[in-house]
Amino acid sequence: MIASGKKAVPIERLDVRSLVVPTDGLESDGTLEWDHTTIVLAEISAGGRRGIGYTYADRATATLIDEALRSVVLGADAMNVQGAWGAMVRAIRNLGRPGIASMAISAVDTALWDLKARLLDVPLVTLLGARRPSATLYGSGGFTSYSIGRLVEQLGQWASAGFARVKMKVGRDPGRDAERVHAARQAIGESVDLFVDANGAYDRKLALAMADRFARDRVVWFEEPVSSDDLHGLRLLRDRAPADMVIAAGEYGYDSFYFRRMLDAGAVDILQADGTRCGGITGLLQVDALCESHGIGLSLHCAPQLHAHVACALGRFVNLEYFYDHQRIERMIFDGVLVPEKGELLLDPSAPGAGVELKRKDLERWAT
Repeated sequence: MIASGKKAVPIERLDVRSLVVPTDGLESDGTLEWDHTTIVLAEISAGGRRGIGYTYADRATATLIDEALRSVVLGADAMNVQGAWGAMVRAIRNLGRPGIASMAISAVDTALWDLKARLLDVPLVTLLGARRPSATLYGSGGFTSYSIGRLVEQLGQWASAGFARVKMKVGRDPGRDAERVHAARQAIGESVDLFVDANGAYDRKLALAMADRFARDRVVWFEEPVSSDDLHGLRLLRDRAPADMVIAAGEYGYDSFYFRRMLDAGAVDILQADGTRCGGITGLLQVDALCESHGIGLSLHCAPQLHAHVACALGRFVNLEYFYDHQRIERMIFDGVLVPEKGELLLDPSAPGAGVELKRKDLERWAT
């Protein structure tokens, strides 16, 4: 075991690749359609160990890691993750912080945290400081491209597996949304919480009307009822939606300034953040501190395997999105992926780092 702070461990290698994985059918939400997902993998080596990080982003993100971040990371001390993170942020100053620059930093940062935990031979959650043994999940899918039959099948399966909360997409066809929500409620029963996500597809007036309609089927979570850029609209929904309906947003945040603006505006009941976008685990720790200062809960968006350990260390953590596409991809490309148990991800206390290894022989089929 290497004692932290006693000896620098220089980073020797950074490998990056992008994979394009087809979905198992056309998928859509309130504003987009897609038939594939791109994952950018970063591997960092030092002291005879290797850390793995990733982001769900365009393959241009891999190019940015190669051309802008590699020289910053190589030779840096693997035991000083915060120092490397700060150096990467400075390196992309002229490129613009939001977007793929922050996604590139996110992939490298999560690899650095995984590497440090492996060098210390401890689970990542131990390095971060465990607050809880498991992460509460909500099953997430219910795409607008699904027939009602497919919708109720998927959400019903999660409910039967012990998930206490599930989420579906709305907003593509507002005229049918109430019907789909009602079908979902009937499929999951009365004891499971129902969430909806409009991905910013509604305007303010329509969002208010839909909130009232969804309340009839006891929807308790309304995500991005309007665009996340419309802070006044989100605040309007928060003030006027049914009292037991949470307004959530924030998944498109790339830096702490974005999250601070959203919190200062009083725009959400629950803030969302995505470690594959907001600067990795280091960025999530900053968001957690902001939520603590505002007394707001923090929900983690997508990438369940990447978020599992940090979820168990955050002070304001509420829940983690078990997103259908991402859990599918993570099971396809990693060994050691955590399997939900009654709607929870229970960490493996014996596995160092994040606990996963790449299925290297399987990766070439999706390589770009």
